[in-house]
Amino acid sequence: MSKSDSITRVALKEITPDVSAAMGSLHGAAVSAAQDAKVEPELLELIRIRASQLNGCAFCLDMHTKDARAQGETEQRIYALNAWRETPFFSARERAALALTEAVTLVHDGQVPDAVYAEAAEVFEEEQIAALIWAATVINAYNRIAIATRMVPGAYQPVQKKN
Repeated sequence: MSKSDSITRVALKEITPDVSAAMGSLHGAAVSAAQDAKVEPELLELIRIRASQLNGCAFCLDMHTKDARAQGETEQRIYALNAWRETPFFSARERAALALTEAVTLVHDGQVPDAVYAEAAEVFEEEQIAALIWAATVINAYNRIAIATRMVPGAYQPVQKKN
């Protein structure tokens, strides 16, 4: 069955607005925690893109690559993110965050190994690690929502920054 032949999926925001609002509040709280911990917004976008790649979420990939570009992320780094271990484009801090994101996203593959957590602990403070875990958890939840409801990518446009 092709995507165009598939059945119409539930509109979660319409059917369960309170739960959708709670999810939005969780996202907002996670973003606030990251800001308070001084985690760079650009790093959060890398986390969102990488988790979305692993989960195969086209909607979230479309959204977060656009958001990353709007924040000044380079095409080269976005294109290479799927192979971040094989490139020189990412800092030790970014690599630790990406490894932690992958471990949280693929938790069924062996949980979050001590070595991955220790690598993150070398370059991040506890508040920052907490913020990274929340960021990975929230995007994984959004990936599952977008995939389960077959949200269509393409229409999203980032909010333009005011100068």
